[in-house]
Amino acid sequence: MKIGIVSVGQATPNMLIELQEGLPKIFPETTCSVIQEPLPLPDQAFDKKRNQFNSSAILDKIQVFVTKNKDYQRVLGVINIDIFASGLNYVFGEAYVSGQAALISLWRLKPEFYSETSNSPIFTLRAVKEAVHELGHTLGVRHCSKNFCVMHFSNSIFDTDKKQNLLCDQCYLQAALAISNLG
Repeated sequence: MKIGIVSVGQATPNMLIELQEGLPKIFPETTCSVIQEPLPLPDQAFDKKRNQFNSSAILDKIQVFVTKNKDYQRVLGVINIDIFASGLNYVFGEAYVSGQAALISLWRLKPEFYSETSNSPIFTLRAVKEAVHELGHTLGVRHCSKNFCVMHFSNSIFDTDKKQNLLCDQCYLQAALAISNLG
């Protein structure tokens, strides 16, 4: 599977590289590359009342990009702003289930957001977990009931920290089968 990692707006370049290196360790037969040209942040995604961006509107822009760019089978957008999805106060990311587009936000993954000391290894691990989670959705893997599996739904940063960055055996088999069917 070929994954493109693209900044939407101004994401941290170091984090894009960390994801490029971390994702192939988790997904079988996967290559990742950072797309050098960032995608512009869609103005219409901003909700003034909430002071947040709608993740679905941003995900739509990533989907348009991946449809036009046949170099990648999946594209992961990385954004450094607060995002929400309909019916939720915030989300760490969003993806099209069995689709090609995924999105993660670094905003609430930073220890500093929780008044903690900056910690790059924790920040990177959180970002990798969320990237694996959202890319798992693009492979058709749904939320897992096992709270240690990376596909378990994170209702808070505590849930993200508690789970591993790996798929459980059942979710891994489902992802591996989907990857092998990509050809």
